[in-house]
Amino acid sequence: MRIDHLAFRVNDRKATCKFLCEALGYHEQQEFSIYFNDEKTDFAMCTALEPPEKLDRPVPWTVVIPGTEQEYHIPPEIFVSEGAPGSIVGNWVKEHGPGLHHIAIQVDSVAETMAEWQKKGWAEFTSDAPLSCEGLTQVFTKPSSLTGVIFEFIERGKYGFCKENVKALMESTKDVVAVR
Repeated sequence: MRIDHLAFRVNDRKATCKFLCEALGYHEQQEFSIYFNDEKTDFAMCTALEPPEKLDRPVPWTVVIPGTEQEYHIPPEIFVSEGAPGSIVGNWVKEHGPGLHHIAIQVDSVAETMAEWQKKGWAEFTSDAPLSCEGLTQVFTKPSSLTGVIFEFIERGKYGFCKENVKALMESTKDVVAVR
């Protein structure tokens, strides 16, 4: 397991992204919109940021120095979303304030991780089954009573991103109440 990405819901996506790029060295990877209705009034603007280190090989990688072996991981990607007033994301920020929405953990099997966490009583989920697109499977927990954090479990191929999954994940948190 490794942290795949951190997701923030904010009031000012451009200013937040500028800060993360200048302060932490991230780079804009992709910008896109998610629409939740046909009138195009319920929407979120999203930006995916990639870490300063960019690899063209699988993570983790191992470096062997005589007498020692060290495993390395790159920092997680960052996902920043800002919603229109009255939208799922806009309402979340209005109710809970801007900040970290969830931590995504890359796992070998989302379904197996869901089953394990349910069996051990560690989490409830926002959907009964994982959401899947080609090369990508994801699910959200409800906010943890132990940490207050929403976790996302993500299983992806070499590259994986799917706007339909992002939309469904955002919709799955529409009525979620944060732990205070």
